[in-house]
Amino acid sequence: MPELTPEDAVAVTGPWTHRDIAANGARFHTVTAGDGPLVVLLHGFPMYWWTWREFIPVLANAGYRVAAVDLRGYAGSDHPPRGYDPFTLSKDIASIIRSLGDPSATVIGHGIGGQLGWSTAALQPESVNRLVAISAPHPVRMRDAILGDRAQLAAMSYALGYQRPILPERNLTKNNAEQVDEFLRRWSADPAWPDEEASAHFRAAFQVGATAHCALEYYRWAFRSLPRSDGRKFKADMLANHVHQPVLHIHGATDRAILPRSAKGSREYTTGPYAWRTLPQVGHFPHEESPAATHSLILDWLSSAEPWDDARD
Repeated sequence: MPELTPEDAVAVTGPWTHRDIAANGARFHTVTAGDGPLVVLLHGFPMYWWTWREFIPVLANAGYRVAAVDLRGYAGSDHPPRGYDPFTLSKDIASIIRSLGDPSATVIGHGIGGQLGWSTAALQPESVNRLVAISAPHPVRMRDAILGDRAQLAAMSYALGYQRPILPERNLTKNNAEQVDEFLRRWSADPAWPDEEASAHFRAAFQVGATAHCALEYYRWAFRSLPRSDGRKFKADMLANHVHQPVLHIHGATDRAILPRSAKGSREYTTGPYAWRTLPQVGHFPHEESPAATHSLILDWLSSAEPWDDARD
């Protein structure tokens, strides 16, 4: 396939509309489609809005208004020098939802986007009416897993390396962002994914502006805040504000980036209906590796007359 420019990767055409939305003092590139109840899609690392390319028309055809967002610092959105803490990021999502004209939305997030969904549901609860977290433990559960599980810490050793300045950004973007492709293949359980097209899109998008630097700032805050007062405040606020909205928690059974056992204990931080579902032979990217099963699961949950609620242990 011909070489894809970073600008073309962000502006891919399809059954959707590209919009720039002002929210929380920044500009967010958003892709919208459909009419009906609002569903906001949040990507993970190292991705951008295009990871939802198959799900956007599925949701729109099912009667939902969809908005797939480039997170702060990613791809087509602004790349400000600050604001990569969960307090600011959750305000980003709440403000985006208001800018889209709705008081609240269903939030579906993968990876970092899923952890941001958890944070927004807890810290900005009026903005989230339902949450789907894909490959994303509750942030307190993730923190405890990193500190208490050597296997999970080892799986995230790459993030420890991101605490260094400058060099990690250079490594991410050199050789046409080859390292982005390496992460996608390492964390996928499907040897056929990513294909050439997907790899080209994600690699190109990571070369937009300061995306590489900003993406690493999420990890830098997460690790550096562990002993600091802002990190302790975040944990305390998340513990004081359990998620009361219905939650569907999806995880690949063979996820090597976020171990399933690191995510499963997230039920402890909810007070509302909660459903845990694993997908066999799927890694860190259920919506990419097994899109039909993931889409069907989410649509069934969204259309259920009563929120699914697993029995508590």
